[in-house]
Amino acid sequence: MTSASSYSDSKKHLLILDGLRGVAAVMVLIMHTFEPYAGGDFHKMFVNHGYLTVDFFFMLSGYVMAHAYDDRWDRMTVTDFLKRRLIRLHPLIILGMTIGALLFYFQESSLFPKIAGTSIEQLLLIMFVGYTLIPVPPSMDIRGWNEMHPLNGPAWSLFFEYLANILHVFILRKLPNLILAALVFLAAAATVHLVTTNTSGDLIGGWSTEPEQLRIGFTRLLFPYMAGMLLRRVVDIKSGRNTFLLTAIMLIAVLSIPRVGGYDKVWMNGLYESFIIILVFPLIIWLGAIGQVKDSLSEKICTFLGDISYPLYITHFPFVYVYSAWAVNNKKTFMEGVPLAILVIVGSVFVALAALKLYDLPVRRALARRFVRVERQ
Repeated sequence: MTSASSYSDSKKHLLILDGLRGVAAVMVLIMHTFEPYAGGDFHKMFVNHGYLTVDFFFMLSGYVMAHAYDDRWDRMTVTDFLKRRLIRLHPLIILGMTIGALLFYFQESSLFPKIAGTSIEQLLLIMFVGYTLIPVPPSMDIRGWNEMHPLNGPAWSLFFEYLANILHVFILRKLPNLILAALVFLAAAATVHLVTTNTSGDLIGGWSTEPEQLRIGFTRLLFPYMAGMLLRRVVDIKSGRNTFLLTAIMLIAVLSIPRVGGYDKVWMNGLYESFIIILVFPLIIWLGAIGQVKDSLSEKICTFLGDISYPLYITHFPFVYVYSAWAVNNKKTFMEGVPLAILVIVGSVFVALAALKLYDLPVRRALARRFVRVERQ
């Protein structure tokens, strides 16, 4: 059993890392689904540090991009690389924006104050701009949250993913380990400074084109992505025992721990999040990379989680918007909202699986046959 791929020359997947990516996607889905019951208070969030899955994704991406491509530049052009990344990521970006547009008016509530005044023409404009992944400024916001992608909020991280891929191909891959390590150290210092000096004591943000939000977004991107690259360069992959269960438990645990430091010592939460991103995430990825799936059940679980991870991440939020509006409009308590929340979570997984099988894989394979040059070994 192999993970879904569009390319006949793809390297063998690091199956445990695929599985961990799926675990992270499920965690962010759970966090977003129950977010309305926090009432905007991040101390009351369910899966309290679930937003750090974005930082985990960035680190995984840096690791996997270095693993998959950095020994192939004698056989692969920059254009080849960029085509592969567009084909891998963009079909589901378009689908996510389309779902967001179709469900937009079902999300009307006090939680999203601009929806009621948004015209069809404005909605279609934002949808077509969203297809390009070009961020929209706050002046074009149609929801009220100043998101750079108001139809599908998590798409902000894909915008930064594309920026990371551009940096990778033109700059980062060419750097010697010493220079890359120095940049990783500076990016780590910037992360610690940001998260321990801001008023919230966390790394929440990055989804808007407002200057402070852009600062958060670039800070969240640079350390994890470059650290993932460096980790792949300096640590050999060796087959070992099945580390999937261990690493999955570690990831779930660090994301689920309640807010640290309370309302008075938010810097403590900042230190906790810095510790997770700078030390724990690399450890989890290293353990996952050196592990080996040794039984069929673990292989099936890791493959399934890896396959649905990206479709789940990029399609779930429009459904969460609808659920959040329902919970707020009907003044539902946490316990009253749990049954429908479970339905949203399960339904989102089924939507992701359908998106993968019926849309993403066929489209990617067709595009790969048409536009991608297969390497000759």
